[in-house]
Amino acid sequence: MFEKYIVCENSLRHRGDGRPGGEIEVRMPYYRGLFLSMVEAVDLTLDGQPVPPGRTTFTVRDSTYTFAEMPHVTGDRWEMGERAVLAFEADEPLAPGAHDVAVVVRLRISYMPVPGGGRDHKQLVLEGA
Repeated sequence: MFEKYIVCENSLRHRGDGRPGGEIEVRMPYYRGLFLSMVEAVDLTLDGQPVPPGRTTFTVRDSTYTFAEMPHVTGDRWEMGERAVLAFEADEPLAPGAHDVAVVVRLRISYMPVPGGGRDHKQLVLEGA
């Protein structure tokens, strides 16, 4: 339903902590907010290479979680339309310029017998350092 809005335009940037990698902003592909424990995964592929979940973190409203922690987060939500930050580590600094970004969000929705979520793919430009 909201798949084309998952990856936020113009959101690719260097990590805020100065380490190699980057950050993108993502939106929920569902018409309601969910507790973070119901966000099964937010899988990132950068330039055709999957980024392991252990090298990503998820930040919503200034609270940052690993994906190993998320199944236990029942006191924080990701609301419909809200931008969350998906940060990722890399072995080398990202080169400025265009990068292919693909994101798959998998959601566990209580009344749906199959997993919910969606996928989006965009080309984002990383500005120079």
